[in-house]
Amino acid sequence: MANLTLTIDQKTLEKARERALAEKTSVNALVRDFLEKYAQQRERIEKLIALMDEINEKDRPSSGGKKFSREELYRSW
Repeated sequence: MANLTLTIDQKTLEKARERALAEKTSVNALVRDFLEKYAQQRERIEKLIALMDEINEKDRPSSGGKKFSREELYRSW
């Protein structure tokens, strides 16, 4: 694991420490978790888009190859 030095406003750090203590964790753990999620976000989005595309392809209505005329399409309304 690597070490990381951050410059953070003192008040912000104090508030983060208080909240981390209330959540029974540490600022270090919060930053590490945030960075892990941040680093994986693009990958998760790409997987979600691929899954949505797959679902869209499976659920796409089909005419069974039949071509409809404009009149036939409007009559169906």
